[in-house]
Amino acid sequence: MDNPTEDALSAILQRLRLRAGVFVHADFCGTWAVDTSGHRKVPFHLIGRGKGWLHTKDTAEPRLLSAGDLVVFPHDAYHVIASDAAPPPTALINQPLDPQAAGPITSMLCGFFEFQSKLAWPLLDGLSDAIVLDLRDTGRALGTHSLTQLLIGELENTGPGASAAVNQLAYVLFIHVLRAAMQRGLDHGLLYALSDPKLGRALNGIHADPAAEWTLEGLATKTGMSRSAFAARFKQLVGMTPLRYITEWRMQEAADLLQTTELSIAAIAEQCGYTSEVAFRKAFRNVIGLPPGQFRRNAKSDSLDA
Repeated sequence: MDNPTEDALSAILQRLRLRAGVFVHADFCGTWAVDTSGHRKVPFHLIGRGKGWLHTKDTAEPRLLSAGDLVVFPHDAYHVIASDAAPPPTALINQPLDPQAAGPITSMLCGFFEFQSKLAWPLLDGLSDAIVLDLRDTGRALGTHSLTQLLIGELENTGPGASAAVNQLAYVLFIHVLRAAMQRGLDHGLLYALSDPKLGRALNGIHADPAAEWTLEGLATKTGMSRSAFAARFKQLVGMTPLRYITEWRMQEAADLLQTTELSIAAIAEQCGYTSEVAFRKAFRNVIGLPPGQFRRNAKSDSLDA
């Protein structure tokens, strides 16, 4: 394939069942402070107009965010966006907006990205705690800028289907953020490995056919590397051994099939590369934390409660 990285990334995002949403789209005036961290999601904020100050724990100086700035927190790092450069008092954070407040207006959109799969998948490893994109730089971010304008338009117009449109646009926005991070350059993590000319071939093969009888030797041959060099580089960049990665990826496939089909557990085991249903059940429980039958029942119960 001409661009295996894109295909592998698409496969990962589909299996991790990413969903996105916007929970705040408001004008802030007077003295205010917003913190959306601590929910085990990936928060993001877009400054539509005006400005705000980004306060984080790892930087002594706040960062000024202006209209057109998009900031994303891949690891749910602590952060506060506030009206002032001085750190806001705790009592001010996330207080209701004062409709009588005077002063400059900051229009801000706040949302989140979330993997419905609860596995600790290494997709976000290698990304910084905060990614800031300047969408005013249309030479580099023209598509992302247009996407955010569509997103804001759907939020403001609230026509039929607006909620679904907002979620889908936010989903695409996340992909743009990942692309921007890859273009800026990474030095480790799954995203970096996907773009590696050698490891990318192995990862693309695994994603394209997870049920194949993959071996360390076979994957190393696919990359043109020695067995030991391939295993060491894979572990260094991805954070787990190749065979562990294959097992977790197969369990992602199995979890998806358990939630979306009525296939028997034996059929799912075979489709995921296991000739022994007992071995499959053991692997599924080790990775997911539940037996496959209980996982399917829980998934059905959750969908009825939603």
